[in-house]
Amino acid sequence: MEINFPFSTSRQNPSLMLPTPPTFTKMASMAFPVVQSPRNSTSIFSSNKDQTQNWNALKFVRGKKLLKDLSTWGIGGPCNYFVQVFHQTHLLSAIRYCRVFSIPYVVIGKGSNCLFDDLGFDGCVILNQIDFLERMEPGVYRAGSGFRFNHLGSLSCNEGFTGLEFAAGIPGTVGGATYMNAGANGQETANVIESIDIVTTEGNFRTLNRIDLTFGYRSSSFQDMDNLAAIVAATFRLERSGSAKKRQQELLKRRRATQPVNERSAGSVFRNPVNLGVSAAELIDKAGLKGCSIGGAMVSNIHANFLVNTGASTSQDMLNLIALVKDKVHSKFGVELEEEVLYFHPYWNYANLER
Repeated sequence: MEINFPFSTSRQNPSLMLPTPPTFTKMASMAFPVVQSPRNSTSIFSSNKDQTQNWNALKFVRGKKLLKDLSTWGIGGPCNYFVQVFHQTHLLSAIRYCRVFSIPYVVIGKGSNCLFDDLGFDGCVILNQIDFLERMEPGVYRAGSGFRFNHLGSLSCNEGFTGLEFAAGIPGTVGGATYMNAGANGQETANVIESIDIVTTEGNFRTLNRIDLTFGYRSSSFQDMDNLAAIVAATFRLERSGSAKKRQQELLKRRRATQPVNERSAGSVFRNPVNLGVSAAELIDKAGLKGCSIGGAMVSNIHANFLVNTGASTSQDMLNLIALVKDKVHSKFGVELEEEVLYFHPYWNYANLER
């Protein structure tokens, strides 16, 4: 997950209307229970339509780009600013633009772990298209943070290397998988990372070796790194294996049978509880919530930890369904589920994401 930081250093808890979350990981867990999405009949950025601004060879589009087109959930109104970056220098220029004009920003890849509001986002959305791939030596791959993580997983297994079999089922980017330490089926991203290239909020490029980083379940050092502006690239070291491709095919077959791969979702919505021996999906299922719906948002009948957009879900529908699931699971089992997905309030001035 690529990360960016705005210019406020406030560490206060988010309020209902103008929250400034203390850290990105806390943003998700604190947002859903307390945030009421502001309802209005029109976009908050309608006056900015059809405007563009050019800056250092970058084209910033004003008020036209719909976030539902950038999110796997298919939910979200227009962002105030939108720009695509294809190189690390473009990324740095975009971040500098936001700093110069005091614009909050978010860096996204495939948008597979975020919920944008129907009113949009009062800031700049930077779409990461840094998707190069370099083979440093056999089994060692250096990929841009915008490179598709599932493509890297398939490619490495086809070339006879193990470590990223699970990645073929992750619909995000290298940056997002690194930031969140994505994993499945006994594997996780951290196991094969050799080094990470980042850009800091001061505009400096740095390379961090694996020994410099700490990873946990869906967590990484990047989530608490105060001077991190964005992940630029990651280098992975894999081991040769004659069975990697076969195992990956088995995992993909299982995924197609157990997950709603043909529906609009954000992947797993909740983290699995730690040290309970039961998954979030099992708890939601046992609470009798499969098929439960609010408006156009529904708990999948195939996998209970997937909340799907059946075609007309609003952001408030999804927020309400998430809150309902948490309430029912807590009432029945005494377990407080923690969100893995992230909701962006239209007026948040602190945001970062790439998955």
